[in-house]
Parts: sequence; C-alpha cells; structure tokens
Amino acid sequence: MSTETKEVKSVDEETLKKAEAIKTVANDFFSKGKYEQALKSYSEAIELNPYSAIYFSNRAFAASKLEQYGSALLDASKAIELDKSYVKAYYRRGSAYILLGKYKDALKDFKRVVQIFPKNVEAQEKLKSCEKIVRQIAFEEAIATEDEKPLSETIDPSQIAVEESYDGPKLSTTYSNLPPNKDGDVLKDCKVEITKEFVEKLVIHLKDQKKLHVKYVYEILIEAKKLLSSLPSLVDIDVPEGHHFSVCGDTHGQFYDFLNIFDLNGRPSETNPYLFNGDYVDRGSFSLEVILTLLSYKLLYPNHLHLTRGNHETINMNRMYGFEGEVVAKYSKKVFDLFTEVFNWLPLSACLNKKVIIVHGGLFNNDGVTLNDIRKIQRNRQPPDSGLMCELLWSDPSPFPGRQPNKRGVGITFGPDVTAKFLKDNGLELVVRSHEVKEEGYLVEADGKLITIFSAPNYCDNVGNKGALIRFDSDMKPNFIQFTAVPHPAIKPMAYASNFNMFM
Repeated sequence: MSTETKEVKSVDEETLKKAEAIKTVANDFFSKGKYEQALKSYSEAIELNPYSAIYFSNRAFAASKLEQYGSALLDASKAIELDKSYVKAYYRRGSAYILLGKYKDALKDFKRVVQIFPKNVEAQEKLKSCEKIVRQIAFEEAIATEDEKPLSETIDPSQIAVEESYDGPKLSTTYSNLPPNKDGDVLKDCKVEITKEFVEKLVIHLKDQKKLHVKYVYEILIEAKKLLSSLPSLVDIDVPEGHHFSVCGDTHGQFYDFLNIFDLNGRPSETNPYLFNGDYVDRGSFSLEVILTLLSYKLLYPNHLHLTRGNHETINMNRMYGFEGEVVAKYSKKVFDLFTEVFNWLPLSACLNKKVIIVHGGLFNNDGVTLNDIRKIQRNRQPPDSGLMCELLWSDPSPFPGRQPNKRGVGITFGPDVTAKFLKDNGLELVVRSHEVKEEGYLVEADGKLITIFSAPNYCDNVGNKGALIRFDSDMKPNFIQFTAVPHPAIKPMAYASNFNMFM
C-alpha cells in the first residue's frame, strides 16, 4: 500500500470528491496550455487533499511549463515523499534538475525511473540522454586548463578562403602582426571595418535564410569581444536634451519579429540609439541571425547600440534551449565557443542619465548594493548560482514586500519596498528589467518605479502576448510602443534543442 493511500484516510470522502473535481478542471486547463490557471487549480486541490502525490506531481509539471523549476523541484520531491513508487514524480524532479543544470542529481532520478520500470522505452531514452550530457560536461571539464588560451587568440580568419560562389555580404578587414607572446607565437590583430552598407546587406541576406560566410562570422566575433571587453560592467549612457532612447527586452531568436522593431521604430543610428536588454538567443530558431545583426550594429555604432547580458547568454541555457544546437548545425562547435567568449564580456547593466537603471533580471538579496558594486563585478565568466551577478540576471519582482526564494530556483523575488530603497539609496528614479513574458509586452509595477519590458511577441509561437519597447525622451519619461508577431519561415521554436525537448 502506498503512502498516499495510508494518509488519504485523514480526509473525508466529500472533500476527496471536491479535490478530484478541481484536479479534473486543472487537467483541462493544462491540456489547453493554460498553465497558470492549471497551477492555481492544482493548488486548490492540494489545499483540500495535501496527501496526494498525483496533485503535487501535476503541479510540478505545470510549474515547469511556467519555467518555475525551483517550485517544480519542491513539488516533485513532495510527491516522492508521499509515494516513493510514483514514477511520474521522479520524471518531474529529474526534468526539473536537468533544466536547472543539476545533471548529476537528474541522473539519479532517471536511474530510479528505470529501476521501477526497466522496460519503459521513454525512461530508457531519458536516462541515456542524461548520461550523455553528464559525460559531455565531464569531458569538457577534463580537457579545460586554467592557462588555456582564449579561442579568439588562436583563430586566424585571414587564413580562411572565401569561395567564389559565395554571394553574401563581405567585410573589409586589415590584418597586422602582433609582437610574439610568451610562447613565441606570432598572432595577428584584425581591424574590422563595419559599414552601414554591410549591415544592410547582412540583414537582407539573413532574412533570405542565407548564411554569412564563417570567415566574417569569426571576424565579427573577435572584434566584438575586443569592444565589449573594454566596457565596464555597468555602462553609463547620456541621452542629451531633445533626443530619445529606445530600450527593448527579450527577443529570443525571433528574428523576423526583431526586424519588425526596426520597421516600427527605425533602425539603429547615431540619432536613433537603442539598448537591447539580454536574452537575444535560445527558444526561437533564428537566434544566430538576431545576435549577428546586433553585434554588427554594435560595431557600426559602438556608442549608440548597447547590449546587456541576459540569463540566456550562458553555456548552460544555450545547451538546453537551442542556441548551441543552432550554431553547431549552421557552423560548428568552435563558432559556438567563440560566441561564449563574447557573451562573457557583455555588460551586466546600464544607467540612463543617472536616473534609470537597466538590468536583465532584477535586484539583490541584500540591501546596500551600490552602482559602484555593480561596476566592480568581474563578469568574464559563467554566472555563479548566487551573488550580485546571478541576481542581476535571474531575479524577479514580486507584489509582496521583502524578499523570497525565486520559483525559478535561481535568484530571488523582491518586493516594491526593496525596489524603492535601492532607488533611493542610489539616487535613481526607475528600474527597467526584462526576463518575463508579459501579456501586453510590458508591465509597470512597484508604484511606477519598475518596468518589465519584453520584446518577443507570441513567445515561442504559442503564448499570444504582444511585444513592446520603451522609448524614453531626454527627461526619462517612458513611452511604450506595442506590436504583434509577424510571419516567419516554417521552422518551429526549439528546433535545435532536440536533446532537451523531452525534458520540457
């Protein structure tokens, strides 16, 4: 007899029937993709019958669909506590561990699933996929060395020939020899000349689903790394009187929606500056096109096109949500590794006119953090699981005061009081962040002191949300421009995340 069957006797028959009826409603919401309503209904069923492993496991599944992997982990663990033979709970917890990057913990759960159902084909496939991931990471860690040269210092694009058949845009690049390094190697410095004509041709070329030659991809990435590494972790931006400044949120590889932003609001230029607030890649299957266009514009207008890092400009997220698979499919693993070098140098924050701070995720676990603390963050790395860098990329606002653990399993949630104190302590007026899909493309919270901006309409082709951008005037008054999704080629989101689709 399972634990659930023993414990459920403490709930009367009428209450059990009510809980089952609510669970049926929740299942219906889930089947229609209404995950927030499903999660709410599963919670109502749990309030009536807190001894059902099924209810907790189902709520864990709904939480995972909402990317609340921390909550999914807790619910799946509770389901296992209630019924140690309930195999779906191990599935749910193992999947949550995977999506949190805790692969060894996930491996234990999937091994348990196979122990319970040794002939289950799906269980075997998940176990094999998890084992493959663990082996891949172990191999990468084994071959890495502390004194390993950055890839950007070992690639020589001048040695890559461009075939006569190539009909895409071409860069004009000047190469010169650098002094020998400590190992006696003579490296070449490249000076990439990005022109407006090149970027315009690049956009047309990519829009036609054609590839930029790998020689030019390398040159853009090497030059972008040099530029980004010269910037502080918090970039101060001046918007002169009478001018404007546009801020966009997540674009997530939705290239055709991304280009629509420029159709509506104008292309980047010295008189039409932009900041894109992270999460350029993953999920959408045209991530490469988005980030190549942005990096090209950054090189063309280094002081008028600004980029900050999101939680998806990281190896773990790229491995799970498609960017690594996309780059490898279109180019190579080496190109992806060079993108990682570039992402490591993306600034973590920006400040407009000493009034508006822009971060991808949110604020901090402790009071007293200053702008100088952000400037001092050593960002050339993968984000840790805690601390200022992690919180900048992962935290979320909450309508409740104070701070709580984040349902995502990373970062924190912070209330309006935390936002108000941070702004007051730093002499600021407004926090702008992204990181969360919003039905209208934006949401104003915390008594007008915090704005979430999200620029990927109809996220993943199924959410139905609008996208939006903020257009600030020089006194930092925000004006919102909303837009809906535009058609794109018949390549579905997550097309390159095949190894991880089974866990989502």
